[in-house]
Amino acid sequence: MFGLEESEPARKSLKLFQENNINNIVELGAGLGRDSIFFSQNNISVTSLDYSPSGINIINKKIHEKKIKNISTKLFDIRQKLPFEDNSIDGCFSHMLYCMALSNEDLINLNNEICRILKPEGLNIYTVRNMQDGDYKNGMHISENMYENDGFIVHFFNKKKVNQLTYGFRNIKIESFEEGKFPRKLYFVVNKKIK
Repeated sequence: MFGLEESEPARKSLKLFQENNINNIVELGAGLGRDSIFFSQNNISVTSLDYSPSGINIINKKIHEKKIKNISTKLFDIRQKLPFEDNSIDGCFSHMLYCMALSNEDLINLNNEICRILKPEGLNIYTVRNMQDGDYKNGMHISENMYENDGFIVHFFNKKKVNQLTYGFRNIKIESFEEGKFPRKLYFVVNKKIK
């Protein structure tokens, strides 16, 4: 669906991770692993979490085929407590995970969990579809700012919602960008954990 090459947000994030001496990250909602593999090939240790057994199997197959040593995978529902110790991870990355069918409460809990596991000054980088996107208010309204199109539920964000998810963090960047042929309209968000 999204291609085999790493995403543009992953390329931007790699630069930020390198500039901030971030060596181990968690990718939340890793999908088929294209960004996790990109990070690992650039000397970052990655734990890839995803809800889909088939997605995790595909990542594991790629790890085996490419003989990648610095990725581990875990089948995981991110609505649960993240399986890491407090202050143990340098950074988190997720591309469009936050705009899945997650309620505001789910998002607040996820943000709190990310804050818990990140080391002081760790980065949480994520992307979300925004309210300029052509699919916003199309399809069936589910709840909050969620709409179902073609059987797929998307949670749309404005800058206010992004800023509501900064408890324990300082926002460094909210940048608009476009992706794909549609195109999808998104925010690229960078938050740094407060010491």
